[in-house]
Amino acid sequence: MKPQNIPHPSFFIDAQLTGLIRQFVAEAEQLGSLHPNQLSVIYKENWFNLYVPKEYGGLGLSLPEALRIQESLAWIDGSTGWTVTLCSGANWFVGFLQPETAEYIFNSDKVCLAGSGRQNGIAKMVNDEYEISGRWPYATGAAHATAFTANCLVEKDGKIIQNEDGSPITATFIFLKNEVSVIKDWKAMGMIATSSNSFEVKKLRVNKNRLFAIDEKKTVLAGKIYQYPFLQFAETTLAVNISGMAIYYLDLFEAIIKEKKSDEHFTNEKLLALSLRHDTAKNQLDETRQLFYKTVQHSWNEGRGAKDFNPATLKEVSLASKVLADISRKMVDEIFPYCGLIATNHDSEINRVWRNLHTAIVHPLLLQ
Repeated sequence: MKPQNIPHPSFFIDAQLTGLIRQFVAEAEQLGSLHPNQLSVIYKENWFNLYVPKEYGGLGLSLPEALRIQESLAWIDGSTGWTVTLCSGANWFVGFLQPETAEYIFNSDKVCLAGSGRQNGIAKMVNDEYEISGRWPYATGAAHATAFTANCLVEKDGKIIQNEDGSPITATFIFLKNEVSVIKDWKAMGMIATSSNSFEVKKLRVNKNRLFAIDEKKTVLAGKIYQYPFLQFAETTLAVNISGMAIYYLDLFEAIIKEKKSDEHFTNEKLLALSLRHDTAKNQLDETRQLFYKTVQHSWNEGRGAKDFNPATLKEVSLASKVLADISRKMVDEIFPYCGLIATNHDSEINRVWRNLHTAIVHPLLLQ
């Protein structure tokens, strides 16, 4: 049976919610964080808990289901989509936390984890505890996070512990909000409202139950979503953010073309040329997008609930993710010169989408 095409992102989010989120986009940029009214929608819809099982108050979605929501949110607003993606991705760690820790962390309807993949901390082993110091950058959602995750090198008796191959052992910890200090240092040209600030701890003592491993072979919960490899999980979720923003950019370009119909300086020939550029970009992006979703769905179906995801298929997922992000960026960049000066106005909606996309696209997992 031939899989059905995935519709436009507007299909998956109620139009009223779309309008509400977009209503506060400009104010959110001024705040440097999502607006309280945007957060209220996220909490009500439970989007930070896309992958969290229902027994912990989550939606318990599959990866393909969640990707459609994340792409749609990025289409609505890049900062909203990125924040939900990164924070719901961190909330996915519920599948790897020790049960007593998970129950404590996920006891609120506003639970939101932020974190960093950098190995910027040192965890000194002290009896049955760890003394941790470090500073980690780019923790999306730091302004409203209820807990933070961080990677550390492990030290014992003054020496960094190593693996058999000589590489340092990395350990991942979870901290409570009141245990960290947030440093407001996020100053990128786009994704301004994501509050992707740094955080730090100094000689923080934590119990070993704060330690967990992000490894599909060491899941605590049995759901298939926790057995899906983290690399492809991350690549796919980031890629749909880029495609969601690109689709909205093309939607805005289409609106610009319609406005130019009343401009006497634009001949029918020029308008036809602009429409052709729009349609060509739209079709190429949608073709790439459909292949991406088909590839992800195929990889998801292969798992069948067991830890047997096909390595060859997973490589195809990685490639499809990178190609989707790359084509999305290229289509936006090819259209940019034809949008007019409005596209260069820092306060315009189309410029905000451009800034957000070109900030997100530098994520190393999206580079080919």
